[in-house]
Formats: sequence, structure tokens, C-alpha cells
Amino acid sequence: MSKPTENPPTSPTDINLDVLEDTLSFYIRTINLAVSRDLDARLDGLDVAKGTGKITTLLLVDDYPGIRPSVIAHLTMRDRSAMGRIIDQMVSHDLIRREVSPDDSRAQELYITEAGSALATKVREIVPQQSRDFFSFIPEDEQKQVIDILRRAYRHIVGLA
Repeated sequence: MSKPTENPPTSPTDINLDVLEDTLSFYIRTINLAVSRDLDARLDGLDVAKGTGKITTLLLVDDYPGIRPSVIAHLTMRDRSAMGRIIDQMVSHDLIRREVSPDDSRAQELYITEAGSALATKVREIVPQQSRDFFSFIPEDEQKQVIDILRRAYRHIVGLA
């Protein structure tokens, strides 16, 4: 920890982040905030803007017709109630629909609607472009390294081999 200066700082450039300078979680959390704000601005007016989990849910339901909410909840690290709120919102916006599983009447299956499929197509164009633009100051080969590291961490955390 650095010693406090005699005069309080008047600019962010006068600040040392203390132990956070060398803490990966600090950078991940702060970059997540900035990326989320930028992505929300790009998605403004679309039903998946604002908040997290809706894009992943939309794309997984589009890619895997009949997927169960519990699978999406596991992959997005959400509890049942949070997943339920996301699904309720998406159903009310006619992006996905629920059906009772023919294999287990206690389970739900999720299916994309026509509006949801159209939105998924738009999202698949916007999200990669937003990522390329946002991180354009980082060379592509370094971006691939970071993605590889974060993908391994994610897969470990959610229990995927």
C-alpha cells in the first residue's frame, strides 16, 4: 500500500489502486461494467438491452429448441428465481415460449418465437462487432489469448470439461 500524499488527489491520474492494481477480479468487474454499458447502447431499443442473461438465453433457446431453463440457469450462473424473471420477461415480449416437457410434466422446455429468431439474428451481428470495436486497442492475437484464458476459467467455474 502506498503512503497517503500530503494533498488529496484532484485527478484520477493521481491515484494508485492499492492492492487492486494486481488483482484480476478488479479489472474483470470494471471492464464488465464498461462493456455492458457499451453493449446496452448498441442494443438500445431491442428487447435484450439492459441487464444480463437475456442475450445468452435468447441465443441458447434459438440454438437448442426445447432447452430447459435449468440448463440455461446453470450456464449463466443464475438461481431459479432470477432465471424465471428473465424467461417471464422474454415470454411477455414474445421472444420465447414455454411448453411442458412431454418427458416430465414438472419440467418446462423453451422454444424461440418468430420475433425471437429475428432478434437473435440481429444480436449475432451486433455482439461480435461491439466486441471488436470495444477492444480494438488490443491486438487480435492478444484478444484470442484473453478469450482462451477466460473461456477456460468459465468452463472450470460452470463445471464443463
